[in-house]
Amino acid sequence: MLPVQKLTDFSMVNTFDNDNRVVLTLDAGGTNFVFSAIQGNREILAPINKRAHPDDLEKCLSMVIDGFKEVAQKITIKPSAISFAFPGPADYEKGIIGILPNFPAFRGGVPLGPMLEEEFRIPVFIDNDGSLFAYGEALAGYLPMLNKKLKAAGSIKQYKNLIGLTLGTGFGGGIVVQGQLMTGDNSCGAEVHNTLNAYHPDWNAEESISTRAIQNVYADKAGIPFTTDLMPKDIYDIAKGNKKGVQEAAVESFRHFGIGLGNAIANIVSLVDGIVVLGGGLTAAWDLFSPHIFSEINRTYRNFKGIPSPRLSFKVYNLEDDSVFKEFSAGKIAEITVPGSGRKILYDDLPRTGIGVSRLGASKAIWLGAYSYALQKMG
Repeated sequence: MLPVQKLTDFSMVNTFDNDNRVVLTLDAGGTNFVFSAIQGNREILAPINKRAHPDDLEKCLSMVIDGFKEVAQKITIKPSAISFAFPGPADYEKGIIGILPNFPAFRGGVPLGPMLEEEFRIPVFIDNDGSLFAYGEALAGYLPMLNKKLKAAGSIKQYKNLIGLTLGTGFGGGIVVQGQLMTGDNSCGAEVHNTLNAYHPDWNAEESISTRAIQNVYADKAGIPFTTDLMPKDIYDIAKGNKKGVQEAAVESFRHFGIGLGNAIANIVSLVDGIVVLGGGLTAAWDLFSPHIFSEINRTYRNFKGIPSPRLSFKVYNLEDDSVFKEFSAGKIAEITVPGSGRKILYDDLPRTGIGVSRLGASKAIWLGAYSYALQKMG
């Protein structure tokens, strides 16, 4: 595992560690809303929990206002902005929330952002959790950590782009290109859950990369009815032999998950060339599913004549494996001569990227992303 470090030298962007501005934040879950305040990339207030009221729009909106008011009353500095993750679909640029499966009260477009701007008279920024997770990891998490470690190892390689993927109840994601969060023309910058499923062409990728996917495969292979009573942690313990159950079925459920995730990652990095960082509760089973990620990514394609070729145009490294970091950091340095001048150019002749697991954890990365996003938007 890469060592946990405090990182402040990501040269592309300001990580705002010393910024005195305060941003009010919200973690919007289907059951509870958790409010807090961030200053200088640190929480300055114990989180405040409030019931979500997903079935009653008036109560839900009133609770959101009351939650932010309570936070503002508990801090001594006037907040500069409000910034938080909220489920989509949504027009995040305008702060309008669409029809949400887990929030039945939200129908026909609810102008949550404009409502909060009217109430608090400060800028309000909203995006989805996958995007803000990626932004937090790019500005203050995995990307600066990796670049710092590469520099310390003497590598000439530095990474500017990051794909953040969240693994849990669903499959979410975000993309950051050279320090800028990709939001998309329709607030759909990284709808990774809707990529092609590796097993079923009629399913989206999330049906094989989620909590329910692990539960479904286990139930099928174990010959029992589908149940949500067995959580992935239970199935993991069965696979490890620490809990009673059908061990082979549990192992297969994580193999199935890893192949599905590997297929999605291969398709994503074919379009976005960057480091991949995974977050969310299911990363705890990394030891069971990660080998299958890399076997899927590193498999070959064949043309119509049966001639094999690598699936990707670059090599993908397991950044959780210390034994390969030396090769990853060293690359393949070559020196070539410019014809007619004698001038020499040094370059790295090993195209490569890597996959690692968040050190911040998804929740912290999301609020760091929300904080940085607000401050960058304000300038």
